[in-house]
Amino acid sequence: MPHSPEEAALRQQLSLLRQEHQDLDSAIAALTSDAPFDQLQVQRLKKKKLKLRDEIARIEDQLVPDIIA
Repeated sequence: MPHSPEEAALRQQLSLLRQEHQDLDSAIAALTSDAPFDQLQVQRLKKKKLKLRDEIARIEDQLVPDIIA
């Protein structure tokens, strides 16, 4: 079943957001591996990561049709 252009765009955006989420995870791990670390910067990165996770979930919800059991 071919994807619509809108669905293809959503899937591409989803892929980019997942990569950015993974990159933030790596950045947080790198920052916290060396003590002392900037707690404020880590908190900002974690907050951004949570926003990305919400956006990823929103797009996934758009891509997966609601199935009423």
